[in-house]
Amino acid sequence: MKLWQRTKQAVYMAYASWKGKGYDFSGWEGRTFWGIDNSQLATNETIFSVITRLSNTLSTLPIKLHQNYDIVVNQAADVLINEPNQNMSSFDFINALEVSRNENGNGYAVILRDVRMQPSEIIPLDPSCVTEFIDRDDGSLWYEVRGESKNMYVHNLDMLHVKHIRGPNRWKGLSPLKVLANTIKYDKAVQEFSLSEMEKKESFILSYAANVSNDTRDQIIGDFRRFYKENGGILFKEPGVEIDKLKKEYFASDTLSSEKITRSRVANVYNVPVSFLNETGGGTFGSNEQEMIRFVQMTLSPIVRQYEHEFNRKLLTKNDRKQGMYFKFNLGALLRGDTAARTAFYQMMLRSSGMKPNEVRQLEDLPPEKTEMANTLWISGDLYPIDLPIAERKSTTTSTVAGGEKND
Repeated sequence: MKLWQRTKQAVYMAYASWKGKGYDFSGWEGRTFWGIDNSQLATNETIFSVITRLSNTLSTLPIKLHQNYDIVVNQAADVLINEPNQNMSSFDFINALEVSRNENGNGYAVILRDVRMQPSEIIPLDPSCVTEFIDRDDGSLWYEVRGESKNMYVHNLDMLHVKHIRGPNRWKGLSPLKVLANTIKYDKAVQEFSLSEMEKKESFILSYAANVSNDTRDQIIGDFRRFYKENGGILFKEPGVEIDKLKKEYFASDTLSSEKITRSRVANVYNVPVSFLNETGGGTFGSNEQEMIRFVQMTLSPIVRQYEHEFNRKLLTKNDRKQGMYFKFNLGALLRGDTAARTAFYQMMLRSSGMKPNEVRQLEDLPPEKTEMANTLWISGDLYPIDLPIAERKSTTTSTVAGGEKND
């Protein structure tokens, strides 16, 4: 960040402090968390399922700081990977950001820095308390964070912001739940109707002849009421009395069709295969591996790249980036396939000098071999070190040359 931007940020913070009591990002001091969660995430099973799958998948991906393909560690990497703040692990931190992004359209986390301007803590924020605005003087993006007693102003380089798609004239991401508003309303109406129909008691038509006396009629009605109240028993049918059961209008197939439509629409909005929501119909993939490839390429890759760009731009300095440092999620674990596919891939890579034996062991979570040969590239012929001269390789065939001599 430029010195002028840093100075302006300090002025904004001083102004915010002048407006009220101090604001502590690290502890939400004085705030009590209580009450019932009535959000769509807590009341809709399909949305809960898809957000859980996306957030858990992203949280379990390994993330490392690389420098020209080598894994390195600095203060920013240690904070992000090991302990983003005093209350969260890296899994919880990324999970909270992704849930917030998928529920509200935006996930925010403020970066607290030490005296050397290095990240010391990264703290997720409630999206409803954050508002973006543009500084009219220099056009830079700032965030206003509303607290219980005062506001804090944060420059965009000190705020991680992951989001869904947005329009050209806005910085906030569009909430998927707003897109699904009609679907959620329709699904809720169908569920309430189905539940009300299932909770209704059985209905009957009680008919009796016109010549039945009042006393007899009252006795018939009393017997039937007792039978209905006790939900069964013996009911004597008198001459001239007919009892017909009214059919319910509820059909289980209607609910299943409605749920299928809801799952399809939710899958479209969140850009995941509908089979991830336990929908078995409509599959077009020949194998689970093909489906996972599509999920990684079409869904996870754009999300991962957004996180990587945020981390690289705001957690690393320009000097770090010039030295070749960058954060990277490892998506390879999701594309490794089954045992047979992995075995064929490793054999091909080993025999064509694409990978070293220890690199294969690393991908399979096995301890590296300490021998020098395990860190050597090999090539089939059958399997020599790649730097071994061809003349020193043994031949498995013989050929006749002039003079009757044979070359080995």
